Amino acid sequence: MGKPFVFKQFSIQQDKCAMKIGTDGVLLGAWSEINHDPKTILDIGAGTGVISLMLAQRVPQSFIEAIEIDSEAFEQCTENFENSPWADRLFCYHASLLEFVEEAEDKYDLIVCNPPFYSEDYKTNNKARDLARFSDAMPFEHLIYAVARLLDDYGVFCTIIPFKEQNKFVELAKQVNLQITKHTLVRGNKDSEIKRSLLSFSFRPLPHKISEITIENKRHQYTSEYMELTKEFYLKM
Repeated sequence: MGKPFVFKQFSIQQDKCAMKIGTDGVLLGAWSEINHDPKTILDIGAGTGVISLMLAQRVPQSFIEAIEIDSEAFEQCTENFENSPWADRLFCYHASLLEFVEEAEDKYDLIVCNPPFYSEDYKTNNKARDLARFSDAMPFEHLIYAVARLLDDYGVFCTIIPFKEQNKFVELAKQVNLQITKHTLVRGNKDSEIKRSLLSFSFRPLPHKISEITIENKRHQYTSEYMELTKEFYLKM
């Protein structure tokens, strides 16, 4: 077992997960909308479970369910949940998204997803990493369909996607009456192009502002805005 990734209130083992903890997941966990006081939260494609754990820390009254299709990642996510301070309100299902939608009876106040985004045609020799990284594992159409079925009428859906996929994703969301409520563009540093879009959706149209966040001033030197967003989690923030 490798060294755990240690946050202020929890630790994560990730040696069995194809997709390790990265900036995207931490951004989504820290940025996701919780002003509507969500009681039930669903994390689609949980991986290590980092986003669920961040939300368990941020929303003390919430009950969080997660879905993970990869068996090793599912096992590790479950262990990370069990070893956290919030084990009694975190649960992971070993299922595909479409299987879960077929079985689900509940609606959720908040749904989060850090989806796999690589639509290129090639595959590597690491099947688990391919499953985690390539978008044929979870096409955007499947994700939007699932959210439309699983989100409460007053719920919120939050995700992070490549900036270049933003317009396509927003159009798909509109087809199921999901409207943008919050939108943050992400740059790696002040000189780089926008690489990610943090998007929040609801069935209720609300006025929304577009903001921007830059992660680093230079390598390993984080901006004050990124530190402010993540200071409750990272040990050194």
